[in-house]
Order: sequence, then structure tokens, then C-alpha cells
Amino acid sequence: MKNILFLVLTSFIFFNCTAQEKSSKPKLVVGIVVDQMRYDYLTRFENHYGDGGFMRIINEGFNAKNNHYNYVPTATGPGHASIFTGTTPKYHGIIGNSWYDKENKTSAYCAGDDSYESVGTKSSAGEMSPHRMLTTTFTDENRLHTQFKGKTIGISIKDRGAVLPAGHTANAAYWYEGGKDGNWITSSFYRKELPKWAKEFNKSDIVKSYLKEWNTLYDIESYIESGDDENKFEGGFDGKKKATFPYDLKKLSKENGDYSILKSTPYGNSLVVDFAMEAIKGVDLGKDNFTDVLTVSFSSPDYVGHNFGVNSKEVQDTYIRLDKDLERFLNFLDTQVGKGEFTIFLTADHGAIDVPAYLKSKNIPAGYFDGKKFRTKLSEFSKSKFGKDLVEKIGYGDIFLNKDKLASLKLSETDVKQSFVDEIISYKHIYKVYTSNEIKNSNQHVGIEMLLHNGHNQKRSGDVIFVLEPSVISYGKTGSSHGTGYNFDTHIPLLFYGAGIVPGQTFERTNIIDIAPTMSALLGIAFPNGNTGNVVSAALKK
Repeated sequence: MKNILFLVLTSFIFFNCTAQEKSSKPKLVVGIVVDQMRYDYLTRFENHYGDGGFMRIINEGFNAKNNHYNYVPTATGPGHASIFTGTTPKYHGIIGNSWYDKENKTSAYCAGDDSYESVGTKSSAGEMSPHRMLTTTFTDENRLHTQFKGKTIGISIKDRGAVLPAGHTANAAYWYEGGKDGNWITSSFYRKELPKWAKEFNKSDIVKSYLKEWNTLYDIESYIESGDDENKFEGGFDGKKKATFPYDLKKLSKENGDYSILKSTPYGNSLVVDFAMEAIKGVDLGKDNFTDVLTVSFSSPDYVGHNFGVNSKEVQDTYIRLDKDLERFLNFLDTQVGKGEFTIFLTADHGAIDVPAYLKSKNIPAGYFDGKKFRTKLSEFSKSKFGKDLVEKIGYGDIFLNKDKLASLKLSETDVKQSFVDEIISYKHIYKVYTSNEIKNSNQHVGIEMLLHNGHNQKRSGDVIFVLEPSVISYGKTGSSHGTGYNFDTHIPLLFYGAGIVPGQTFERTNIIDIAPTMSALLGIAFPNGNTGNVVSAALKK
């Protein structure tokens, strides 16, 4: 009798534990990327956040406070690819939003693919696929692990913010075209026509409803965490003399791309949440025992930041309103998927620099790099030194040499590269210069050399690589930009929340490439095939 009782008891414990283990796996993973979100936006605007958005995720989840990009350039395409592949451009191949294709001698867009057709629009805006991303994402691995029963949907204002995170095996990815129609579109890479729920969304008046006044959510005098509303460091919209609140978006839309104006306002974030909620219902995400993945990228903060700058009232209001949209989204997930049945991570694809002109006005070293003058000066040097202009193309920090001319002149490629290095290092605003061989063979584990090494793809990157001085950018005199390896670009949020996550925080350094293996470990699936990141084990339930 004792033996029978023992067997019954141990069997109960075993099956109960097994059931608990299965139930701890989320029904839905939501990967949230906020485009151009610096880490300090969490702390700087904290007093204006409610309890249900950012603060709910922070207070009930895990906060990795020292999370960084471990490569350059810090841009949207590479950022989204790195978050979901668990590796850097060195391996996944997305070295920029666009880059010079050395083999075909043309420009390559990170998500562009004209072998597919647009779906939902007559323009070429839907000719996209993830084919230039060379490795798998954790979303791909989840599809493989579940025998393609677990679904993946990608959503973003930007095409690359939807396509790259969703991976090679996604059921669908959708992005917002704007223009005169204000529609959500996709590519024939995923499907031949929009699903019924997406068509109905496009036919509704939801997009039109956001062409309204944009004023600060709260009294503008309470926005003490940002600069003066009227200043000389902001761009603004065509048709309005001053970049100051309020903005009549319906009136301004005619001179600012019609419905495309919404991209550069916080209402773009609201539109993403609206569409994401319809997608969850339309595809029945999180409704069975196979974990689904939804990738959501909020692109509008990037547009606002580029236009108005890090220190603007517009950026502050955008994040205060995003907090409200996150609360709305989380409440929806509680109801639709079930509280405790989903897992979220929230991060950013890069940060941003304060407007250099503003920094200079405060006696902080900063400036602007003139790419055209740099190109002209380099060509003159090459002609003087070698008799011909050997520069074929200059990208973001990459110089590509014309190998055919090098061969015809019977020049040593190694010697020519070093000559360019020796020349460029003397130019104004240049901080560091290296040959591709130096970067390729670098074994540095810290500093700019490490970042360059991780961002350098042997087949796609340039022959000579240069780095600008801190707080120097190649951009206009208003608004903020990004792309560097400095902390204002690399230090970004990393929050985990929900099923399988232990509440807490860490000041230990984590890297952006740690997200994918952490999600893989949570789901019990294979790591992405090019993964070089580490599991943030402190965030996961043992």
C-alpha cells in the first residue's frame, strides 16, 4: 500500500511539475522596439509616466540598465536585425539601412527586393523581403521548433522595422505607406493579397481620425525636462513658420506628404497599436499551445527625433503619449491573450545625439562633418598621389576603392589603403582611421576597435574605415541623428516582462545581441544560427 501511495504521489508531483513547466511558456511573445530611444528617456520623463505603461513593465519586470549596442553603425536596419538574430552585422550582414554593393556597383537597401511585388498599393513600397539578412532570427527558430504551428507577424511604420524582425519564415509583415491613402501594405514575399481584417482596417476612418491637432498632452509648462518650445535647433513642418505647439496636422498634411505626416507625430505610435491589436485578433495570436511571436516597432519617435531633436518638447510629448499607448496595448493583451500568458521585451534600435549646434551653444565640443567636401578633398589627394581618383564610393564611415583602377596601375592595395589612412587622419573632425585589414584582424574586446570589428562584414563593408569625433555628425543643423559608437547612441533600454520573467534589475553590462538567446532560452528553442550573444539568465525564472 505504501509503495502504491508513493507511486501515486510521485506521479502527481511529476505531472504537476510538467504541467507547470509547460504553462510557464508564454502563448505570445511581443518584441517591442522603440526607434531612437535613448536609455535616459525612461528616467528623464519618469515623473510624467503613468503606472500602466513603461512603469508597469519596469516595476513588474526586469530592467537591464546598462544595455548597449556592441557594434557600429547604430542604425535602424542593423539594430532590428541584431536584436532578433542575436548577432552583429559582421555575421548577419545588415551593415546599414543601405550600403554600396561592391559586386553589382549599386546601392543595396537592407529590406529591398524587387523580385517581389507590392501588396495593398500600386507603388513599389511593398517590394521587400528579408533576403539580405544572412542568419536566422529567434522568430525563425520558433517557427522551425513548432513545425511552423507557432505564428510570426511583424508590424511597423517602417518596412525594415517590420520585415527584418519577423525573419525569413514569417506568416506576414505589414508597414505603413502613408501618402494619399494612408494604408498598411505588405509584400508578395508573404502573401498575394491583404487579409480581410487588414483591408477592413484600411477602409476604416482610423487613420483619418489622427489628422487632428497635436498639442502637448499635459500643460507645456510642466515639461521642464526638455528645452524651450521655440528655439533654433528644430526643423518643424513645411507650411508652419515656427516649430512650436500646437500643430494642425490636417492643415499641414497637404505640404507634408498627406497621411505621411502622421509618421512624424506620436499618432504614428497610436496607429501602430491600433493595427497590432487588429492583427492579434485577426490572426488569433496567443490562442493555442504553440507560442506565437508579434514584433512591433514604433518608428515615429525616430522621425520626431530627427525633426525636432533630443531636447525638444515634441520628443518629450511623444514619449508621454507612447506611455499611454503602451498602457492601452498591455491592457488589451491582458484581456485578449490573458494576464501572465504573454512575455514582452522592450528595447531600441539605437539612441541619438543632442543637436550638435545646441551642444556647441553650451560649450560642449561638437560639430558637423561635410561629406561633399571630404569626397572632393579625398579625390584631389588620390589624383595627386596616384594619378587617378581611386575612390569608388563613400558610405557611412566606409570608403570603397576602385579595384579595377588599382589593378591597371599595378598598385599594392595594402599600400594604397595605408596612404589613405595617413592622409585622412589629418582632416578636421576625423577621430580614427583604419584599413579593413586592421578591423578584420582586430582582437580588441573594448573601445571603438571592438565596435568597428563587430560591425564590419568582410564581403560588404569598405576598404578604409573612418570614425568622426565625439558629438560630430554628418547631418543638417537642426534635429538629432545617430549612427556612432558613442554612449548617446549605444546605451538603450532593455526591459523584460511577463511569463517566465523574474522581476528585478541589473547594472551589469548586457548587449543588444543578448535578447535573442534570452528569448530562445525562455522558449526552449534553438538559438539563431549566427548567435553570438549571451542569455540574460538573471531575468529568467529558474
